[in-house]
Amino acid sequence: MMASSNARPDPAMQALDGLTILDLTHMVSGPYGAMLLGDLGARIIKIEPPGKGEGTRQLLRDDPHYSRDGMGAYFLTLNRNKQSVCIDLKAADGLAVFYDLARRADIVFDNFSPGVTRRLRIDHASLAAINPRIVTCSVTGFGETGPDTQRPAFDQVVQAMGGGMSITGHADQPPVRAGIPIGDLGGGLFGALGVLAALRARDTNGLGRHVDISMLDCQISLLNYMATMHLMSGHIPDRLGNSHFVHVPYNAFRTQDGHIIIACIGDAFFERFLAVVDHAELRRPEYRQQPARQAHRIRIEAIIEAELVARPSEYWLQRLREARVPCGPVQNFAAALSDPQVLARNMVVETPLPREGSVRMPGNPIKFSGHVDPEPAPPPTLGQHTNAVLGELLGYPADRIDRLREAGAVA
Repeated sequence: MMASSNARPDPAMQALDGLTILDLTHMVSGPYGAMLLGDLGARIIKIEPPGKGEGTRQLLRDDPHYSRDGMGAYFLTLNRNKQSVCIDLKAADGLAVFYDLARRADIVFDNFSPGVTRRLRIDHASLAAINPRIVTCSVTGFGETGPDTQRPAFDQVVQAMGGGMSITGHADQPPVRAGIPIGDLGGGLFGALGVLAALRARDTNGLGRHVDISMLDCQISLLNYMATMHLMSGHIPDRLGNSHFVHVPYNAFRTQDGHIIIACIGDAFFERFLAVVDHAELRRPEYRQQPARQAHRIRIEAIIEAELVARPSEYWLQRLREARVPCGPVQNFAAALSDPQVLARNMVVETPLPREGSVRMPGNPIKFSGHVDPEPAPPPTLGQHTNAVLGELLGYPADRIDRLREAGAVA
């Protein structure tokens, strides 16, 4: 029967409700990808080794500024909306427990080095033998094929090798990495996207598949049209700071009390800009066309900054907004995270802690019609949900769980 055209979405139901993900990730790239799926409603069961648990549990945990409730900022942020189950995957009984979980799961997400899942017998082939519908995803530095599969890589390595770092910074200074770890975050983001595509494919034939994500591949993808320009022309782009290789003015400009961005993409926006910064030289007839502005970019930007530095940022931003010229302040973290637009979009959320209190962190950027973002669930303490998951999801009786714990297979 077709659904009624008058049906309305349940505001309490999340997009990925009903999906179960076994999260074997650590550090940043994998945990971020799994976090995104958890934010969308998937049940994330974080599988951690007994003892100290996942590596990021230790990062900043004792720092008075960046820890709460015995957890550092890394772990707090990347592991909200997750449950923690401690399993020793190297023990036969522990592996058997993991296989039972895999029979009931939809996705297994990891960012181990290539070959680790095969050695542990939790690779896609092993898991598909017991659950043909399972989708697996591995995020690695260089992927599972090619000559560099065994090279270790972290964020800045793939930023450097991926080309983007070569165009970041100023021409007379060394290359600069992105201020946020886009190598790690890009791997997690593409991993989440790949998993969702594999789930959609499963809908057609009932079979899961493996998603192989290379952090370097992701950085190459993000080069986008600039890579195509190079491949067409052979030209190697330079570092331009905050300038643009086509549009002028397009830069960060100093004001009396800070910096603002002005982005005049095309001649029409430049005409509007002249209504705000009305300097005689900027009105030269040839500057009405983009090629002449690009040819004289340095001179034009110097004139603009000489004008802007005489007044505070808000004066110029108000006038530029009124003229509908694309602009914005260069905001530090305090300003960005208190921006009214950011707050109106629920992009700073209060996340409860396991024991008491809460911590604020970035929210979920994916918004759905007819849906209200739920309060995030707290990041888990180590092994917090072992009994609940093994008992409720797998139906293990309490005495079996006790025996597994006594044998060190779970904790």
